Amino acid sequence: MNARMILSTCMLITAGTLATAAAAGPDRQRVEVAALPKIAEVDPRFQSYNIEMAEIVGGRFWAPYPKPGASAVPENTQGSGGLNLASNLFRQRPPADLTNPRLLNMAKGLGPVYIRVSGSWANAIFFQDDDLPKLAAPPKGFANVLTRRQWAGVVAFANAVDGRLTTSFAVSDGARDSSGAWSPVEARKLLRYTREIGGQVHSAELINEPNLGAVSGLPAGYNAANFARDLAIFRGFITREAPSLKIVGPGSSGEEDGKGPFPDNIASEAMLGTQPAAKLDIFSYHFYGARSQRCQKMSPGTGIAPENALSEDWLSRTDRALAFYKRLHDRYAPEIPIWLNETAQTSCGGDKWASSFLDSFRYVDQMGRLAKQGVSAVFHNTLAASDYGLIDEATMTPRPNYWAALLWARLMGPVVLDAGPQQTGLHVYAHCLRGGRGGGVALAAINLSQTATTTLSLPSRVHRYTLSADDLKAETVRLNGSALALDGDRLPAMRPTASRAGEVTLPSASITFLAMPSAGNKSCR
Repeated sequence: MNARMILSTCMLITAGTLATAAAAGPDRQRVEVAALPKIAEVDPRFQSYNIEMAEIVGGRFWAPYPKPGASAVPENTQGSGGLNLASNLFRQRPPADLTNPRLLNMAKGLGPVYIRVSGSWANAIFFQDDDLPKLAAPPKGFANVLTRRQWAGVVAFANAVDGRLTTSFAVSDGARDSSGAWSPVEARKLLRYTREIGGQVHSAELINEPNLGAVSGLPAGYNAANFARDLAIFRGFITREAPSLKIVGPGSSGEEDGKGPFPDNIASEAMLGTQPAAKLDIFSYHFYGARSQRCQKMSPGTGIAPENALSEDWLSRTDRALAFYKRLHDRYAPEIPIWLNETAQTSCGGDKWASSFLDSFRYVDQMGRLAKQGVSAVFHNTLAASDYGLIDEATMTPRPNYWAALLWARLMGPVVLDAGPQQTGLHVYAHCLRGGRGGGVALAAINLSQTATTTLSLPSRVHRYTLSADDLKAETVRLNGSALALDGDRLPAMRPTASRAGEVTLPSASITFLAMPSAGNKSCR
């Protein structure tokens, strides 16, 4: 059934249950904001982000693409095997400066959030629990060293920006006992030091992406039975050491095609179905709709071309991943929340256009889709590293996705409303207005057409924030026609345009947030 037929059918529904209806075809849609029913409620920290452990300790992470006029795009020279940290895919970086005033101001604008400090580097991290100079090399069985000073910086950053910390722990050979089972020594040191300095770890996965096995730094031959054993040990340790900490897992990635990204994957279903049964507090998974240009020699044909960035197929890939992992969630842990705690435009650091306005359509659409389906929190990878970061790491300037994130944080509250079926090319998502008291409603309306405007008819006074760009591949975005930029180290005012109830025109290729404080929706009182 096409969009016009769907809308015609919807017009037959009684006014009391009508969410949206076409007033005059697919180029115009009326939204009865007062009548939109509640369909879900997400975490108040729904929109969150990752800071990679590699950033904290200073390690090799995905090298940003060169700017125009610089040398060629880095390529993977390893063929179809595993990742090689010595290849020019990666760049050595110093430890992140989390005290940077500009970074702090931008991060504060996104609060409240969860801040996930994890990634593959965390799987082999040694916590140097003293105040001596950093070790020149990690102890045997580890690949990385995290100092007290570095972790104290993470705790201070989280406290400053209204962030709750979530992480994962060392699981490499150095974090195992003589039998090969996981040892809590490293986790205990980190948790106790965090408490000593007045911090708290809200939640943790035992392993970052355990389904990838050796690629994630797990011992050779690691299997589902090993995971079940280690998770049971982890649960016992957390019960004694930090009973309020939430256990997150499995934290797997790339299985939605039924195979997984590497030949020796460990299926999440096997990990969850093996005894002793996994006992989790939050179900987590990772998702990337494609691999970036960096990894195309390793995985040919897994990329996404920029001309497909606004396609329904590309935007709906997140639904397919959720369907795969939600089936596992519903079978093994139906009562607990679901987190997508690592996602971005593509894996391997993002494509060059991940830093442009073109990716903001995926970013906003993905959050809208997943909130409607009950995903409790979505963590963008990363805050400020490589091309998929919300913030340019070199210049500390916001990218288009940051501005979209800031508007979402300010306007879209945790109560999710049903704005009705999507029209092809026009996606509308509705939430209760964040901080609203009078039944206020906020909409995120995405016009995917690059040539045609569309119109929303709204029965309430509107505060409008339209994001657009002169060039979809530009890293500068406009708010209601004016270019957005920081005011020194501070965020700008970001004032809306106001209009009375009536028709609101959505420009082609634009993302518009609409705030209606006096919508009168009963679910939002």
